[in-house]
Parts: sequence; structure tokens; C-alpha cells
Amino acid sequence: MPLFGNTFSPKKTPPRKCASLSNLHSLERSIREIELGLEYGTPTVNLAGHSLKFENGQWVAESGSFTGDHREMQRLRKRNQQLQEENNLLRLKVDILLDMVS
Repeated sequence: MPLFGNTFSPKKTPPRKCASLSNLHSLERSIREIELGLEYGTPTVNLAGHSLKFENGQWVAESGSFTGDHREMQRLRKRNQQLQEENNLLRLKVDILLDMVS
């Protein structure tokens, strides 16, 4: 006598959802742009009064929107570089200390 029952009876699968009747996938790109207005420009963002646009994989300040000083940007980049170097040095010291402890 079988322990769990005589036969294997799987549950019935639920019926599939209807396929999309939309024909958007069959339209050519140019027709979609004309019909649906899918003409995208470059993405732009306005943050704290500064307008930025996304070009070639990087966010770039639009001309005339950035009122900051060029020297200020260079100073911040230099400070950022110094902090990254300090961070790398501290990580190295932590690794050495952990090696000494273990």
C-alpha cells in the first residue's frame, strides 16, 4: 500500500492571460514617432537652480546655467582627489593591522 496515495495528480494550471492586441511592436520607429509623439530629446534635470543635461554618458551643465567659479570647481576636484588618496591610505593601514592581528 503506497504511503502518500495511489497516483500522481498535479494541480491544474491556470489559463494563460490574453496576448496583447497592441500593434505597437509591429510599427516602424519613424511611424511610432509620428503617430505617438515618441521623439525624445536629451534628458535634462534642474537641481538647485542648475540645469544639467545627459550627453555621451555624463551629466553636463548647460551653458550659462552654472554660475559657479571655475577655480572653485578645480579646488573641489583637488580636495576630492586628496580625500580619495587619504581614504586609500587608511584602507591600506586597516588591512595591514588586520593582517597583524590574525
